[in-house]
Amino acid sequence: METKLHSFLNSNLLNKYLVGEASYDETKEVEFFISNYPEAAEAYEKLQNNLDLIAKAGAVDVPNHVLGNILNALDETNETKVIQLVQNKKTPWYSIAATAAAVLFAVSSFFLYQKNKGLMDENNVVVEEIFDLRSDIEKNNAKLDELSAELNKLNHPDARKYVINGNERYKSLKTVAYINPVEKTSMIDVITLPQLPEDQHYQIWAELQDRMVNLGILDESNRKLKQIPYMEDALALSIKIGKDGEETNENNTEVAEISLKENE
Repeated sequence: METKLHSFLNSNLLNKYLVGEASYDETKEVEFFISNYPEAAEAYEKLQNNLDLIAKAGAVDVPNHVLGNILNALDETNETKVIQLVQNKKTPWYSIAATAAAVLFAVSSFFLYQKNKGLMDENNVVVEEIFDLRSDIEKNNAKLDELSAELNKLNHPDARKYVINGNERYKSLKTVAYINPVEKTSMIDVITLPQLPEDQHYQIWAELQDRMVNLGILDESNRKLKQIPYMEDALALSIKIGKDGEETNENNTEVAEISLKENE
């Protein structure tokens, strides 16, 4: 239905309805959208107000000399002139008045047409701005829903929080892991990570009974909750330094570790 509303607002139906040129079916369609959609009613009201302003601004005062010419023409109609027994009649005064009125009407109509065209362009811009705003609102709502879902996971009664601090070599390192064994979800929040050489990066590992599993790379530039794989029966989490293009689980690269069994 939003597509139909958008097409309606981009059409010329509101303008035709406002100036009385809409057909019976078009009138019913315009009145339906105005009655059922606030955006259409707002656009119609704005169009009507602008048209009133244009009508007032476009009102043209009749020049003083036009009235004088009409009066002179009326005086001249009382005079007759005979040449070779043939009477030349002056143009009737009402023809002159009608011509003057027609000229003024044509000028006013052209001026109104130009203003109306500008108003339609402005109306189309307003419609686009309304839909852009609604699109931004929908995107923001989606982000809020995503954030709300993440917060619900963190605040879940079964979720467990693990603060992972750096060792003696990396005391400023700090991250927080959230693990929910019921929903089988794991997330990690990067707080601070000391700067590393360009060819190195931080990796987070899960220690199982018989092996170590790489859960991904940690990057301080992405300061938001990061989803990491959930590992059933993990004994501990550790952060190690690895080089680009290779994985490592050597002990001398470890910079932080926390047991997952101590809090149970």
